[in-house]
Amino acid sequence: MRIGLVGVGRIGAFHAATLRGLPAVESVILADADPGRARAVAAQVGVSAADTVDELLGAGLDGLVIATATGSHPELIRRGADAGLPVFCEKPVAADVDGTLAVIKHTAGAQVQIGFQRRFDAGFQAARNAVRAGELGWVHTIRSTTLDPAPPAASYIAGSGGIFRDCAVHDFDAIRWVTGREVTQAYAVGANRGEAFFGAAGDVDTASALLTLDDGTIAVVSCTRYNAAGYDVRLEVLGSADSVCAGLDDRMPLRSADGLALAGPAYRHFLERFHDAYVAELAAFTEVVAGRAVSPCTAQDALEAFYIAQACELSRRCGEPVAIAAVRQ
Repeated sequence: MRIGLVGVGRIGAFHAATLRGLPAVESVILADADPGRARAVAAQVGVSAADTVDELLGAGLDGLVIATATGSHPELIRRGADAGLPVFCEKPVAADVDGTLAVIKHTAGAQVQIGFQRRFDAGFQAARNAVRAGELGWVHTIRSTTLDPAPPAASYIAGSGGIFRDCAVHDFDAIRWVTGREVTQAYAVGANRGEAFFGAAGDVDTASALLTLDDGTIAVVSCTRYNAAGYDVRLEVLGSADSVCAGLDDRMPLRSADGLALAGPAYRHFLERFHDAYVAELAAFTEVVAGRAVSPCTAQDALEAFYIAQACELSRRCGEPVAIAAVRQ
């Protein structure tokens, strides 16, 4: 199959190399807002490049991968779907709920896969299987963390949509996917003790959310831009019969006060922690392109996680619990 990829920044360049190595992919064509950068990455990876998106879409593609900035996602998803192509796009679908709903409406009937890579991580999959098989009994508590080792640039934060939409949205999707339950209420708080540009952008550098699921399960989500020990993503699922944790391995960036030594080194960034999951995610997309599978993470899934993020941000600002139904459209 012939796959086109738009956007060759850090994650886009990684996806280009991944696609190049997948057995099902015969050729890869890259495009970027900077044609010179696309050609440079193409030469490095060993694939070809197009000068424009129009040229890319006219190159006889079988599928389209989008790894550009958020603002361009809606148009590119629509263009890919209008061309009759299965589309993979990094999260989010759009910068807000209205934009996400518009894309969903426009692409009805198309195969659109959104990039929530934790669904393809072996630990998260094992946790999901344990929950779905009833091995944990009834689930009463979930603890989910996303801890970045250092903040991104101020320019990124200004356009990120805030810590819940940009960072914790992965936790929200994982909680829904692992448990098979929906979140009904969110209560969230945030704090700024780091760089001033977070507050200037109306954002926070550290936040927590207390979520209530539709079966009464309580989920606690914690995230920060300042975890100098390393990149730490874990999901703990505690039940009446047993408990399980994804992300509890010998590279976990957490120092034991009891003297337990981890093999290390700690994960330094998301591409290192989720390398295999990103590869599996694009391999799954090739199955969608081949017509052997439907999207494993739809735009509607992304919308549901976005609703939770919206409720958390509203709760943080108003200081009260917010029902998910209050932000749903």
